[in-house]
Amino acid sequence: MKKVRVLVVDDSALVRQILTQGLDADPAIEVVGSAADPYQARDKIVQLNPDVLTLDVEMPRMDGVEFLRRLMPQHPLPVVMVSSLTQKGKQITIDALEAGAVDFVAKPTSDVARGLQAMMLELRVKVKIASTANVSHWKSRRDSVTAPPPRPPLTAPAALAESTDKVIAIGASTGGTEAIKKVITRFPATGPGVVIVQHMPAGFTKMFAERLNQLCPMEVKEAASGDRVMPGRILVAPGEKQMRVIRSGGFYQVSCEPGEKVSGHCPSVDVLMHSVAKHVGANAVGAMLTGMGADGADGMAAMRQAGARCIAQDEASCVVFGMPKVAYERGGAEKLVSIDDIAPTLLRLLSEKRA
Repeated sequence: MKKVRVLVVDDSALVRQILTQGLDADPAIEVVGSAADPYQARDKIVQLNPDVLTLDVEMPRMDGVEFLRRLMPQHPLPVVMVSSLTQKGKQITIDALEAGAVDFVAKPTSDVARGLQAMMLELRVKVKIASTANVSHWKSRRDSVTAPPPRPPLTAPAALAESTDKVIAIGASTGGTEAIKKVITRFPATGPGVVIVQHMPAGFTKMFAERLNQLCPMEVKEAASGDRVMPGRILVAPGEKQMRVIRSGGFYQVSCEPGEKVSGHCPSVDVLMHSVAKHVGANAVGAMLTGMGADGADGMAAMRQAGARCIAQDEASCVVFGMPKVAYERGGAEKLVSIDDIAPTLLRLLSEKRA
């Protein structure tokens, strides 16, 4: 079996040593080198041709985000960020995902010995997932000047204008932060209520929602128990809580409670979509976006059985064609759609149901 070749980039010699030893402990991974800063990293990428980069968020001379913005259009490479849990660290991590990072792990802040062990386990998994990621689309983005402008929001179909009982459910994981942005920035300000699960730790989901709120015509917020699912609002499941849609009288709202991992995740797409199947049924549509694994496949199948229309992102536009593939194979997603067509397809499916 071919090992995943990794280059470790961190300004701390101790951290480089810890990450190298921790990654090398996995027989499927080989650390081929390390670098103290992006300038060294640039040379070693050319010299060593790694499959995956682990990259510190906060570094002297050039931070991880600036390095990614220069690297990805010239030499697309799967990158896993090693993030601090500080407010600044979270902010830079969200920026890094926008700049092309595939995923991130958070450095432990308390009970460092146990936290380090858990972080290394997570990093080994995410490095192996990253090695399968498709980042080739970054090749076309030479710089922000030549990148295509964002598409304008769509107009809500007339059949939806008076509807308050429609719900759009979206699930995503690896590569999902950018995919979600592409989809929901197309929704009109009066679009149907949206509920989203993106696999992310606590704290990061709030910052992710706040970033999306600056970009979208609809209001975007990290969900809290009791929040109404209503036109003009997008609710993002909080990290480390399971989000469910429930019916309360004549309207829908969410409950967000700590719980066990389901399908390996908390929040879980399966938990969300099963609740949508149970309480919203045929008044819902669903979309499964890029991500590794099978979370959401069974929940989406339940939505279909309850009368909902569901789609999944196609392989060509996915960073990781895992969750959409399984959702399609298990019959939950009725067709595969390019990321650019997800938003208009969801609105069309809802208007067809309304008609």
